[in-house]
Amino acid sequence: MAVLDAQARARTVAQWMRENTTATAFSKADLAAALAATDDWIEANTTSFNQALPVAFRTNATLTQKNMLFAYVLWRRIGRLRADEDG
Repeated sequence: MAVLDAQARARTVAQWMRENTTATAFSKADLAAALAATDDWIEANTTSFNQALPVAFRTNATLTQKNMLFAYVLWRRIGRLRADEDG
């Protein structure tokens, strides 16, 4: 999966700004640069992430499934993903 294009990055920045509920000490340009750096880091480290996955999952999961797993772990870490089992 390739990095986000400029429009997708801009829309992601806009969505982040709408959803962020805490005060910030950085500019919109700083946020955009951080988003680009994050997107570029993910692209640069895709192979490493893939190699870290158990072989059975790595060889049978689609790229979308792998990316979804990565996103789910991140969303859970920040408290944005609740499972039905959480009650």
